[in-house]
Amino acid sequence: MTIHSHPFPSAIRSASIEPAAALSAEGAALIDRIYEAAALPELWREVLVELARFAGAPQAVMIVSTGTHFRDFVTTSPEFDPLVIDHFERFPDNVRIGRLLALRHPGFLNDLDVVTEEEIATLPLYQDFLIPRGYGAGTATAVLVPSGDSVIVHCERARAEGDFGPQILSALNSLRPHLARAALLSARLEMERVSTTTRTLESLGLPAAVLGSGGRVIDANPSLVAMMPHTLSDQPLRLAVVDPAADRLLREAVAQSASPQAMPVRSIPIAASGERPPVILHLVPIRGAAHDVFVRARFVLIATPVVAQDVPSADVVQGLFDLTPAEARLAALIAAGDAPAPAAAKLGITPSTARSVLRRIFQKTGVSRQAELVGLLAGRGAGSGLRE
Repeated sequence: MTIHSHPFPSAIRSASIEPAAALSAEGAALIDRIYEAAALPELWREVLVELARFAGAPQAVMIVSTGTHFRDFVTTSPEFDPLVIDHFERFPDNVRIGRLLALRHPGFLNDLDVVTEEEIATLPLYQDFLIPRGYGAGTATAVLVPSGDSVIVHCERARAEGDFGPQILSALNSLRPHLARAALLSARLEMERVSTTTRTLESLGLPAAVLGSGGRVIDANPSLVAMMPHTLSDQPLRLAVVDPAADRLLREAVAQSASPQAMPVRSIPIAASGERPPVILHLVPIRGAAHDVFVRARFVLIATPVVAQDVPSADVVQGLFDLTPAEARLAALIAAGDAPAPAAAKLGITPSTARSVLRRIFQKTGVSRQAELVGLLAGRGAGSGLRE
C-alpha cells in the first residue's frame, strides 16, 4: 500500500528519539496486568479497558491481522465487537492498518501520522463510518509475531477531541515493550492450544478447524485443508462453503451463536457433488471455561463425510442433525424408503403430523425434497430413488 508523500509529522520523529515518560503508579499496575493476560488470555479484555482509561479513550481493541486482513480481535466490551466486525467487513483494505504496518514504527502513532487532514475529510472510512459513530481519532502500534501475524493495539476516541498528545503517546510507549512481549507469549500459547485441538481431531480421523469471530479460520488440520477448494473456501473474513445452501446455513449459525438461546451445536449438511459424498459440518461454539483458554477462538468446526452405506439408525440421524427423537425416527423411516403416510402409520401419528414433522426435518437438514433427504442420509447424490 502506498504511503502518502508528505514528511513524517513531528510526533513520529520525536517518538523515536525522546525517552519514554516515567511510569506512573497506574502504569506500573497496568504492566502487571499485561503480563497476567499473557498467561491467562481471558484477562485481555480487562487489560484493554484499563489501557483505554490510561490513554483517555473510551475504547481499545487488540487486533490480530495477516497483512492488512484481520483475523481476530479482543475489545473492551462485547458491545463494541459488532462495530469492529462491521468496520473490517466494510473496509477490508483498511488504510490506517495498512500504513501503520508499512511504517514499522516501534511506538504508538496517531491518525495524522498515517493519513492527511484531506484524507480524513474525504475518506468514507472516516466520514461515513468512524466520525458519525463518535470515533475517528486513534492511536495504535503494531507488533510482529513469529507466526507471521501482526498484533495491533489500538485506542480510539472522537475525532472532535483531536489526536492524542505527546504526553499520552510517551506514556503508551512506556507500555509498548511489555505489550509486545505479552502479545507474543499469549499468541504462542493460544496457537499451541489451538493446534493441539486440531491435531487431536486429525488423529481421530476428523477434519476440523478452530474458527474465530465471524467464522475466520485460526487453524485447520490437514484433513480439513484437503477439502479446499472443492468443498470449503478459506476466505479473508470467514470460512465459506462452496455449496450456496450450506454456506447460508453456516453464516446463519455463526451469526446466531451470540444469542443466549442459541443451540449448543449446529449441524449443516453439504450435498453430494460428483464423486464426492455428502458432508455434515458440526459447528460447536466455544463457551464458558473453554473460552477462557481459547480467547480468540469462537468455534470448533468438525466435518463428517457421509459415506455410502446402509441408512443410519434414528439415533445416528438425531446426532447428525440436532433432530428431536420424533423427527429422527421419521427421518430414518423416510430415508429407508417409506412415504410419509406409511411412515406415519408405523409411528402411530397422523399423516398431517408426519408432514409437519417432515417440514421441520427439511429445514434442519437444508434439503427441500424427500429424495434429497435419502441421498444425504445414505451417502448418495440427491438423485437417489425414492417414492415421493
